[in-house]
Amino acid sequence: MTNAINWFEIPARDIDRAQRFYEKLLGASLRREAMGPETTLAVFPYTEPGAGGCVMAGPNAVPADTGTLVYLGVAPTLDSALARLSAAGGKLLTPKVTLPDGMGVFAHIEDSEGNRVGLHALT
Repeated sequence: MTNAINWFEIPARDIDRAQRFYEKLLGASLRREAMGPETTLAVFPYTEPGAGGCVMAGPNAVPADTGTLVYLGVAPTLDSALARLSAAGGKLLTPKVTLPDGMGVFAHIEDSEGNRVGLHALT
């Protein structure tokens, strides 16, 4: 096993709103894909091999602020992503925390759909 995670899905009620949120927050474009007649994905950029993921809207995509917590890598710094958070439509839940031993920094946010999501950066 190369990575503990190989794919993740963040549920969305409104895929257009959620895609705009993550594109603005991360400063990156997401690729839109259809998964059958009722499910739409907005795929985060990733390289193979590696962990990928998406925002997903469909009949079984139910946003939640509890349960599994996904951490997205942000660049160039956590502060730069947090500076875009409010304008993107999100809110800060856990302010920036510095991890020990050079492991970086993280914060928890609420996305445009009501999901709790972690952000992580080395600085």
